[in-house]
Amino acid sequence: MTVVAQPWPLKFQIGARTLFSIRRRLVRVPLELRDVLSGVAPVLPPLPPGADGWSVTSLPEPLLDRVRPDSGFAFVRQRYTRYHTDLTIGFDAWFAGLSGNARSGLKRKAKKLAEANEGTLDVRTYRTAQELAEFHGIARRVAERTYQEKLLGAGIPQDIAFRAAMQGKGARGEAFGWLLFVGGTPIAYLYCPMTAGDVRYDYVGHDPAWSEWSPGSVLHMEAFRTLFAEGAALRFDFTEGEGQHKRQFATVGTPCADLLLLRGTPGNRATVKALRAFDAMVERVKQARDWPVVGPLVARVRRG
Repeated sequence: MTVVAQPWPLKFQIGARTLFSIRRRLVRVPLELRDVLSGVAPVLPPLPPGADGWSVTSLPEPLLDRVRPDSGFAFVRQRYTRYHTDLTIGFDAWFAGLSGNARSGLKRKAKKLAEANEGTLDVRTYRTAQELAEFHGIARRVAERTYQEKLLGAGIPQDIAFRAAMQGKGARGEAFGWLLFVGGTPIAYLYCPMTAGDVRYDYVGHDPAWSEWSPGSVLHMEAFRTLFAEGAALRFDFTEGEGQHKRQFATVGTPCADLLLLRGTPGNRATVKALRAFDAMVERVKQARDWPVVGPLVARVRRG
């Protein structure tokens, strides 16, 4: 297989807002959940000419010292917990494992959304290729209104290649789409492909006009009802990064890091030096969130 180095932005980021970025040609080595849980260090592919290095994501922390280039240097870009949920324990056991506040909150929010929809919670599941084609068109309507699309460019894709891949997964029984409706209007979507029993948390979004109702959390709870009843689904992978929703819904977490392995060129060393200084500044700014005047300003910058 040909190894390709892609231009990749190394972001100088505060919360959801990217202030600027520096591009480097990197060979990406993203670890899937099964790789994270294997305990085996990944083998770095050879670098093609012109590449600056590798970007290894979701590397378990115990393996950090076992992944090193023959020359150059390593830089930990971020640390986080890679969360997943054991889908073999059953919905009732999973729900009982949530905190009392989380259980009551989800029940209350689901009841409110049902009341807004004439007493019934309208969640629809899409599995086949034909169903997923319908799902995609409706989900795109929701995505156009979401912050994931407007701020991060991370709404469910609309290109032909993505739709074809999604329908192909559906034809093999390896994809799930869910939509939440109120009064016949879609307000939230969730799309998750499945590979070898691992269901991946790929695309999610909700209409911001309904944010106070927590439609995403309610939809995810109902999606879990489907997945816990699906014999082929073994684990739900929340992928990279953290968040309250992931911590709340997960049953297992693995401490991980994103690792940059770069050639020791002057340009790469200068880039990493700038990233270190910026990250240190962001940490100091975070500590100032509780200060009068400064705190509200930091919150506005993080939200973008």
